[in-house]
Order: sequence, then C-alpha cells, then structure tokens
Amino acid sequence: MTTTLRALLAAGLVIATFGLAIGKLPPPPPMDDAAKAAAEEKKAKDAAAAELAKQQQARAEDRVAARYIAEQKAKGVTVTPQMGPTATAASPPSNRPSPKTEKQGAHSPPATLR
Repeated sequence: MTTTLRALLAAGLVIATFGLAIGKLPPPPPMDDAAKAAAEEKKAKDAAAAELAKQQQARAEDRVAARYIAEQKAKGVTVTPQMGPTATAASPPSNRPSPKTEKQGAHSPPATLR
C-alpha cells in the first residue's frame, strides 16, 4: 500500500514538474523568409515522399493480389477481385435514396407500438 502511494506521489511530482517546465518555455521565434522557404521546401519534399510511398504500397498490393489470384486459379477456384474506389473513376454518390431503400422505408423512423 505504501509503495503504491509513493509511486503515485512520485508520478504526480514528475507530472507537476514537467507541466511547470513546459509552461516556462519561451514561444518560438518568428520565422524569417529563409526559414519559411525551407519549411515550404520540406513540406513539398514530404508530400512527394508520401505520394511515392502511396504508389509503392499500391504496387505491392497489386502484386500480392495478382499472386493470390494466380494461386487460386491453379487450384481451380475463380476469384473476382473487389475493386476499391481508387481503382476506377467512380461517379460521386448521389444523395437520392435508391428505389430499393425507398420501398423498404429505410428513411423513415421505425414505428413504435403503444
């Protein structure tokens, strides 16, 4: 019991000290033109790296899917891949409910029994 109490007090002291230290830090200095240009360059470089990583991930997923489909085809199983929204240029979804949902009354609240 006393060990737990000591641990809690120590944790509280660490948190309070950390909060006090953070509170006393001065604000960062304003960026000059060179720093702004460097930040913009870094932002563009990070965006290009993220796009490259995204493309590499997509290629890797395509290779895995092709391998899986080939393995299943060798076993005699027909696999139809589920294509995501990035695979085709799908039209944006409309806000109109489909006729099936309209008939089911999905837009209406359920009736309450009294």
